[in-house]
Amino acid sequence: MCRWLAYSGTPVLLDTILYKPAHSLIDQSRNAKLGVETTNGDGFGVGWYTDESSTPALLRDVGPAWNNRNLRELADHVRSPLFFAHIRASTGSAVQQSNCHPFRHGRWMFMHNGAIADFHLMRRDLALLIDPALFADLEGTTDSEVMFYLALTFGLDEDPPAAVARMAGAVERVGLDHGVEFPLQMTLAITDGERLWAFRYSSERASRSLFYSSRVDDLRKLHPDISFLRDISQESRLIVSEPLDDLPGAWNEVPESSYRVVQPGTDQLYPFAPTPAAAP
Repeated sequence: MCRWLAYSGTPVLLDTILYKPAHSLIDQSRNAKLGVETTNGDGFGVGWYTDESSTPALLRDVGPAWNNRNLRELADHVRSPLFFAHIRASTGSAVQQSNCHPFRHGRWMFMHNGAIADFHLMRRDLALLIDPALFADLEGTTDSEVMFYLALTFGLDEDPPAAVARMAGAVERVGLDHGVEFPLQMTLAITDGERLWAFRYSSERASRSLFYSSRVDDLRKLHPDISFLRDISQESRLIVSEPLDDLPGAWNEVPESSYRVVQPGTDQLYPFAPTPAAAP
């Protein structure tokens, strides 16, 4: 499927997170350890926020991340307090730029690892649930983008966890109608540029891997020799599909059927369950 990371905290060069770690996302594009596929070369994307705009910037391309010169150049020059990065292994939809993550709508940014099972059977019914005012903004053909627009339809602006729960419930309801036993597999991240929500859930309760970084003060005690940890604030956090290194105590698994909120102050971990959708 895919691998992704989300960073929030002290502004850093994208290179610091994308390329420098021993098992960076660039390394994972050729040598993923915990993914369904070892190679994730069906496109990539990076999205980031700056002080100059409330909407995120995006760079997406259909080639593999490991040899993209534009990404390498960008990573050495762009500094951001919040960015998403995603490497793609297609589950069947076309390898095209509009299908690369992250996806953007207004101030929102979204990326996903996983799949809607038998999406080709469910696509029409799910698409009809999207608010007509949003539908024209759909650009690609992926199940992930449909999930994003369903969450927008179900109130992402007002209550992100509730909107994602309603989206997941709708997918499972439509899947049931089509005889799909386990419709949904997802680890996904959503941000409005201020807070970050990361979800881990699957219909069969066997979700893809997802981890969050330990508190910076704890990491400084464990690894006082790492200069990077001295340069970032206590608010700095990473959420990743798989750990970027083997540092003891650095990574914690997001529990099954839960979501984590990265925000100013104390981060929070909550249980997650879809909101059951009524049959049509």
